[in-house]
Amino acid sequence: MAKRPSIEQRREFGNFLSSRRARLDPKDFGLPEGPRRTPGLRREEVAALAGVSVSWYTWLEQGRDIQPSPDALQRISKVLKLDRVESAHLYALSSLEVPAAATGGGVTAGLEMLVQAINPIPAYVRNARLDILAWNDAIAELFVDYGSLQPHERNTLRLLFLYIPYRTIILDWEQMARGMISAFRASRALAQDKAPFDSLIEELSGLSPEFKEWWQDTEVKGFEEGRKRLLHPISGHIDFTYVALTPEGRPDLSLVTYIPRHTAYDSRS
Repeated sequence: MAKRPSIEQRREFGNFLSSRRARLDPKDFGLPEGPRRTPGLRREEVAALAGVSVSWYTWLEQGRDIQPSPDALQRISKVLKLDRVESAHLYALSSLEVPAAATGGGVTAGLEMLVQAINPIPAYVRNARLDILAWNDAIAELFVDYGSLQPHERNTLRLLFLYIPYRTIILDWEQMARGMISAFRASRALAQDKAPFDSLIEELSGLSPEFKEWWQDTEVKGFEEGRKRLLHPISGHIDFTYVALTPEGRPDLSLVTYIPRHTAYDSRS
C-alpha cells in the first residue's frame, strides 16, 4: 500500500494543481472567454472536463486528506495538459506510482544527435517492444543497414529469429535470443496497450519454431548489460560489452551501445 502524503505534500499537490489550472486558456476547451476573476479555468470547469465532482476536486486543491485513484489523476492530468515530467511530478506528490509509459513514442532530436555523436561506438535506440527507432553507421555496419529495411522489420526480436545473418554473426545466439524474449515478456506485462506486442508474438510464433517454444517459458528479466561475442564476416571475432541505458523521462526507450572490450583496462585484467 502506498504511503499517504504528508500535510505539506498535500498542500504542494493542491498548489501545483491550481498553478497548472491557471495557465489554461478557456477557448482551447470551447468555454466562454468573458471576464474572469482569475486566469485559467475555473475549478468547476476542470472538474466537469475530468469527470469528477466539483467539491471533490476543490478538496484536492485545498490539500484535504483524500487519495485520488490513478484513473482520476490520469484524467485530471490530461485536462490540465501536463507533459511527461509534470505528470510524473503530480503522481509523486500524490504518492501514487506513475503509469507505465506507452510504447510507440518517437525519438527526440537530442537523442538522435547523441546516437550519431558517439559513432564509431555502435549504438541504436529502441522502444519497449524492441523496435529500433534510431541508429548510427557503426551499428549498421556491424549488423544490417536498418535504413534498407521496412519499419516493421526493424525489430530486435524479429531480426534475431527471422534474419539469418544474426544467427551466424552472434556466437551466443540462443542465449541472446532467450534473453531478449525474457526482456520482451517483462515489457509486455508493463505495457498499457498489449496489442502491438501480441501481433509480433503471433507473427513470430507462426514463422519460428524456436520462438514458439521459448515463448512458453515464464522467465522475465531486464537486459541492461552483458557480453556479446560476434563473428563478423569482415572484422572477424569481436568481443563487446553490451550496455543499455534509459533516457531520463523516457522509460519506454533504451539507448543501446556495443563497447569493444579490447581496451587498456581489459588488457590488464
